[in-house]
Amino acid sequence: MTTLEKAKLWLTDSFDQETQNTIQNWIDTNSDELEDSFYKELEFGTGGMRGIMGVGTNRLNKYTLGQATQGLANYLHQQFQNQEIKVAIAYDVRHNSKEFGKMCADVLTANGIKVLLFKQHRPTPELSFTVRDKKCNAGIVLTASHNPPEYNGYKVYWNDGAQIVPPQDGAIIKEVYAVKFDQIKFNGNDDLIEWIGEEQDQVYIDACMKNSLYQNIGRDNLNIVFTSIHGTTYTTVPQALEKAGFKKVDLVREQMIPSGNFPTVASPNPEEPAALEMALDLARITNGDIVIGTDPDGDRLGIAVRNLEGELQLLNGNQCNTILTYYILDQWKKAGKITGKEFIGSTIVTSDIFYDLAKKFGVDCKVGLTGFKWIGKMIRDFEGQEKFICGGEESFGFMTGDFVRDKDSCGSILLACEIAAVCKAEGKTMYQYMIEIYEDLGMYYEGLVNVVKKGRTGAEEISQMMMDFRNNPVKELAGSKVTEIKDFQEQTSLNLIDNQKSIMDEIPKSNVLSYYTEDGTKVCIRPSGTEPKIKFYVSVKDSITSEEDFNAKLIQAENKIQKIKADLKL
Repeated sequence: MTTLEKAKLWLTDSFDQETQNTIQNWIDTNSDELEDSFYKELEFGTGGMRGIMGVGTNRLNKYTLGQATQGLANYLHQQFQNQEIKVAIAYDVRHNSKEFGKMCADVLTANGIKVLLFKQHRPTPELSFTVRDKKCNAGIVLTASHNPPEYNGYKVYWNDGAQIVPPQDGAIIKEVYAVKFDQIKFNGNDDLIEWIGEEQDQVYIDACMKNSLYQNIGRDNLNIVFTSIHGTTYTTVPQALEKAGFKKVDLVREQMIPSGNFPTVASPNPEEPAALEMALDLARITNGDIVIGTDPDGDRLGIAVRNLEGELQLLNGNQCNTILTYYILDQWKKAGKITGKEFIGSTIVTSDIFYDLAKKFGVDCKVGLTGFKWIGKMIRDFEGQEKFICGGEESFGFMTGDFVRDKDSCGSILLACEIAAVCKAEGKTMYQYMIEIYEDLGMYYEGLVNVVKKGRTGAEEISQMMMDFRNNPVKELAGSKVTEIKDFQEQTSLNLIDNQKSIMDEIPKSNVLSYYTEDGTKVCIRPSGTEPKIKFYVSVKDSITSEEDFNAKLIQAENKIQKIKADLKL
């Protein structure tokens, strides 16, 4: 079916007049918007269904969300026959999120499904927690994470509180695409809605404290600066810090106001230093020891601490996760809780230091595809056999314990602040603690390159780039020979030393390539599942013997990453 034919299907009474008028105008004016809005259907990627809001099959709107929700409702009725079905729904601060949340609730209740609907915006991890806490069959959250303001999204959680993975995701998508737009039941039944709010926050915060805190040392002497960057965590994090006994918490007041425009930042992404600039400015005034910011739906966090020169510096995601994981494992070991039947979770694009952490403390390190849903799947797959301790991914996500089955900024913030407080009480900084870890395990340093390619032609360019890297692999990176190539699409590992190929079928197929060199460098290449970009994850490794070595080694690592980028022609 051509793009024009797909668009004309929306010129019927199944769609509101405004939608029909927009499409007819595009057709009459031969607008480029028609092609981009209808050339494909939005798909579930690593973070669910995410896209620009507007008219069309390639946009987030009442009809694409309604179709997804109707398909989910049909699937739930198949899976839970003759049972009361409950679905929890949360939404972030983005434009239309609240309206989309109520619309999804209407579709579910029109299908006889009970809905637990948050009264106001709440963080994604609280939705994950609520699915488990309230024994729901599924959950939905309306969010586009850290994407620009014109985006929104839709993530589905299963009854274990984790995002859907195979086989549920494929089965649900099949049901979604089987739904014709005139089959969506939009006329809801409010009698089937249970509204939830502040009382659930307290249950969630208590669970965060129980799973994330170990030592009550120096909490009243740590200077914290926090910003929600206009997102949802204004509802939970300040309360959690206060309840945990952290007395000195300064909030970036202008950014604690929820807004889908994110008016004080170019991008509400705590991975980017600019998003934390107002918090860093405040910390320079208040002599802050640690600066923390979260993304709009409150699952990612960015952390800045004092470096060796006393300046505030943003840690990357791998550095944050290394510190948090080392500390947790050390506490578990001291408490005698490690028996050899525990594991930590990571992903194929995250630093390989997690293998070293696991080996040091006598636990397993399980690795999955990009996206926290795969760590959630690990927990479910090994429930009752191995105990999950914590998990992290390079994109500023971390989770403590299994009470939440998605990355969780609230629990992670409590843990990070405890570590910073303990370090301060011992006369050092969290940054120095990180260097001590590198002295113990080896120093890893990472760089991420995002190449943005928008629209249909962009998608074709990204596909061609992956094909080129697959068919004409790089032979050398920064002067070090490539010794292994892992192709997760083909599920093969090619050892270039003996030219032997082996099968890797323990991880599902995914369009990802990884290069490994003889000096420990790793480069992963993958198209984003939620944004129009291709990502290059570069990791280099070195040894370090003292704190005095660190800055020089850091410069060497940064220079090496620049050479690797040049070799990749980036």
